[in-house]
Amino acid sequence: MRFASQTSSDGVREQLFTLGEIPGVLWTPEGAAGTRPLVLLGHGGGQHKKAPGIVARARRFVAECDFAVAALDVPGHGDRPKDEEYDRIATENQARVAAGAELAPLIAEFQALVARRTVPEWQAVLGAVQGLDHVGTGPVGYWGVSLGCGLGVPFVAAEPRVRAAVLGLGGASASAGAAARITVPVEFLVQWDDERVPRAQSLALFDALASAEKTLHANPGKHGELPAFELDSTLRFFARHLG
Repeated sequence: MRFASQTSSDGVREQLFTLGEIPGVLWTPEGAAGTRPLVLLGHGGGQHKKAPGIVARARRFVAECDFAVAALDVPGHGDRPKDEEYDRIATENQARVAAGAELAPLIAEFQALVARRTVPEWQAVLGAVQGLDHVGTGPVGYWGVSLGCGLGVPFVAAEPRVRAAVLGLGGASASAGAAARITVPVEFLVQWDDERVPRAQSLALFDALASAEKTLHANPGKHGELPAFELDSTLRFFARHLG
């Protein structure tokens, strides 16, 4: 694990790092020492590890909960090199949608393909970050919606270190099998008028989760209109299960 830069502001330290070819960022309390909870954030499609929403969420977790937070660029995003295979699939999918194909199944198939690569990558980064003295092997949470949900469901299903997860804006087309292996507490977010993920598919994914404790947060609005107040709920959720 190699750190490229470090900055601090308002009591939050930000460290950019790479693990092999994986670019990431770690936020911790300034002057942090010892073990603390860690939350891994999964960014949305077309975004990256330092998208404004990711940074705002990370800084609140650190400042208000004393957590460590990490985010990674998934393949084809942020500081990762372009992936010719993924670009080809995306172009083909655009043509299929233009010809009348349904968007949601194509998104699900693509996310399932990418997850086969990202799950082991995230597990490796998780181990490296927890090896740092100012993070340690405390409880782990995962937050991810949209692409972050499509990649996050198989990750949470495969990773026993994760104790709680916030997921949503995703459907069951390719994730139901992995969701059935998730037993940790889950807070699940649905936009009732989502134009990208059919409502029935979102509800089916929530239903597929095997968690004894799972709550559905449904709000009016389209895919990108998740209400800001859901962040407050997320903070309380992780503070309860990780703090």
